[in-house]
Amino acid sequence: MAYKILDGDLWKRLGVEPSGNPFNSLLQLENDNGIPRNPFINAGAIVISDVLISNLKNPKEDLLTFIRSLSGNNDIHYSAKIAASEKSVGYRNVALCNFIKSFGNIENEPSDVLDFYFDLCSLELSCEHLSELFLFLANSGKAPHNNKQILTKSQSKRINALMQTCGFYDESGQFAFKVGLAGKSGVSGGIIAIYPNQYSIAVWSPKLNEKGNSYKGMKFLEAFTTLSEQSIF
Repeated sequence: MAYKILDGDLWKRLGVEPSGNPFNSLLQLENDNGIPRNPFINAGAIVISDVLISNLKNPKEDLLTFIRSLSGNNDIHYSAKIAASEKSVGYRNVALCNFIKSFGNIENEPSDVLDFYFDLCSLELSCEHLSELFLFLANSGKAPHNNKQILTKSQSKRINALMQTCGFYDESGQFAFKVGLAGKSGVSGGIIAIYPNQYSIAVWSPKLNEKGNSYKGMKFLEAFTTLSEQSIF
């Protein structure tokens, strides 16, 4: 959604390189003058939250409406319980947001950005809904259920490239090596993976490995692309 709003100007505030560091690293931000290495680490998602707050009239409602429109599924909500849990222990994210603000790469009040970010982290949906949500990235940026162009073909290609290189924190190379798909993991244990022009697939298993990715989810996707012989490579 942020890419749709700002197009190429988005990359003035975010990098497109793998981090090579933990997803909540402060050290990298110091070296990079407050520009997160990519949109998929915590610092990057916080900057994306700031972009959306600056450009949406009702950020939480507008984002939820946009997400629902990607698959035509209205059964997607924020979880108040998860959001409250995130807010109660999100000290590192508070530090990241304030640190980025000190470099001038956060426009809004950190408290407002973090409130939105923690809700964004609480989105609740099934594996089936998650796979439907990402189908537009397997379809040149077009949502299959209504043929609506969400992103341009070029933008969609770039998001897939970012997922390929940055979607699994500092384990992205391992995922590309073993699975061979563009993808993104979440600390809930969910993983979404994309094979352009073919499919999107979602898996979920909550036990995470030391890098913050679903242990069984990655094992399953490795077996899936090996047995099906359907991967990018």
